[in-house]
Amino acid sequence: MLDSGAVKEFLDVQLRHLQITIPKDIGEDVLVETFRKYVEDDYYEWLKDNFKSFFNHANPDWDRIKDRIEHYLKY
Repeated sequence: MLDSGAVKEFLDVQLRHLQITIPKDIGEDVLVETFRKYVEDDYYEWLKDNFKSFFNHANPDWDRIKDRIEHYLKY
């Protein structure tokens, strides 16, 4: 789901900013892929939690949802 190139760029910037050096026995590609999977796992759980909240735990308040739609259409 997440783009490996974007994850690599993010890690490069963050590690450089924090002056963190990747150990030589850990390949950069493996680190990027592992971090990408780690974030995706967390991201999926976050999506599920937000889905439950947005749709009021399978009892959607459509007026509230319409208000949110209007709010976000302004952007």
